[in-house]
Amino acid sequence: VEVSATKKIGLDKLLETILLQSELLELRANPNRSAEGAVIEAQLDKGKGPVATVLVQKGTLKRGDIVVAGAEWGRVRALMNERGQQLSDAGPSVPVEILGLTGVPDPGDVVVVVENEQRAREVTEFRARKKRDKATVTGPKSSLESMLQRIKDQETKELPVIIKADVQGSAEAIAAAVEKMSTDEIRARVLQQTVGGINESDVLLAKNTGAPLLAFNVRASKPARDLAEREGVEIRYYSIIYNLIDDVKGLMSGMLEPERKEVFLGYANILQVFQITRVGKVAGCRVTEGVVRRGMGVRLLRDDVVIHEGKLSTLKRFKDEVAEVTSGMECGMAFERYEDIREGDQIECFEIQIVQRSL
Repeated sequence: VEVSATKKIGLDKLLETILLQSELLELRANPNRSAEGAVIEAQLDKGKGPVATVLVQKGTLKRGDIVVAGAEWGRVRALMNERGQQLSDAGPSVPVEILGLTGVPDPGDVVVVVENEQRAREVTEFRARKKRDKATVTGPKSSLESMLQRIKDQETKELPVIIKADVQGSAEAIAAAVEKMSTDEIRARVLQQTVGGINESDVLLAKNTGAPLLAFNVRASKPARDLAEREGVEIRYYSIIYNLIDDVKGLMSGMLEPERKEVFLGYANILQVFQITRVGKVAGCRVTEGVVRRGMGVRLLRDDVVIHEGKLSTLKRFKDEVAEVTSGMECGMAFERYEDIREGDQIECFEIQIVQRSL
């Protein structure tokens, strides 16, 4: 089905096709069994606590059921539809918000009804332990792999960040966008991405790791704000994801080594070499191309081979010290701490520009 959300075409046909296929395939779910479903979104509401939007896929979910959602569990205290109305139960294909979980589950977590609280605790403790084990660094690698990783880590700079968001989906989207900006030279590492307001433990983690706290549509509690002010921890508040991403990109760009760019200025030929008392050797030159400036970088070329690279200590027109000499004009030049100059040598003048890089 050809569809376009921006042009608002094909959406009715898409719904019709889905309904038609479900009828032809005789897709039916059994409502007379324990409920199963999936978490679509989850958030920490200030007044309600953890709230999860669940799509019931099998069975019927009732108020009072004990459910397990990923590594969280709880007794369903309330069921609400998309209009905020209270429901007593929800059957297959019905999306509902459930209240009563102990924490905020992740989108995509499977929701199942279990027989009692003891079973729910066993399942969630096992899943939480597996989650912690997965986050823990695995055993040591072989010596060659370990050495290569250390070399890579030394060459790659790292920007640690801590993300706090209003809903789990936003936290995941921000973390994915931040980590996608990583390159071979610099990478962003998300130390923690959680839902809810900023608390004191978040501030302490930021202090110990030196990571900025990025808060999306959430705020810090007063104790957390006071602690952050005392410890010098930076908290950045955002309401638009693009602004947050741009700021992280700016931080990462500032950590990149600036690029040194060489700009050619001009050539001069040495016509004659003079020995001057208390000065040393001075080259009488004619600028043949471009411009020569005092204080810029110069190279001494002999038979197109670089003999010396340094800076000009003297640039004179007649007896006057000048800032620059243009093509076709004659001048006197002397190198800083170098006197091995001969007639026929060529002087190349260049400028080094420092260009700040960005991602």
